[in-house]
Amino acid sequence: MTPVRVAGLLLLLCAVAAWQVTQIPESALQSAVGPVLVPGLVVGGLALLTLGYGASALRGRQTDESLTPGQEPLPGARARLLSLLGGGLAFGLLVGWIGFVVPAALCGMGVARAFDAPLGWRSAAVCGSVALIFWLVFALWLGVGLGPALRWPGAAA
Repeated sequence: MTPVRVAGLLLLLCAVAAWQVTQIPESALQSAVGPVLVPGLVVGGLALLTLGYGASALRGRQTDESLTPGQEPLPGARARLLSLLGGGLAFGLLVGWIGFVVPAALCGMGVARAFDAPLGWRSAAVCGSVALIFWLVFALWLGVGLGPALRWPGAAA
């Protein structure tokens, strides 16, 4: 895929992300900083970076570093991709069933594994801590509806 096409794809993803930011419900708390501010700033920043990359690609300053015939990807590429996708899938399937923290920790572990971090108690502790902090900040402090931190399956909601 050429750099110009990559820039176009990234710009399309930024447009989808911007649309998703507009779908975030307003917080029940009346505050100057709502739940849309940070995601909006992140998407805006990524869109600016994408536009800069696209302009650079149009000038021919970006190179296509895709594999040439006969060249092989790094060993374990498939396992890394599956770890990344599996973490996201685990989050999507489990978040409504058992709450936010455990699926977010599993997702983080999948991402960490995709970047060759070893899976173990340290990885679980770090990812669980990050997930809990995110839940505390967004659900409790900012009032974003992330659902409960933990929910026991079969228990009354």
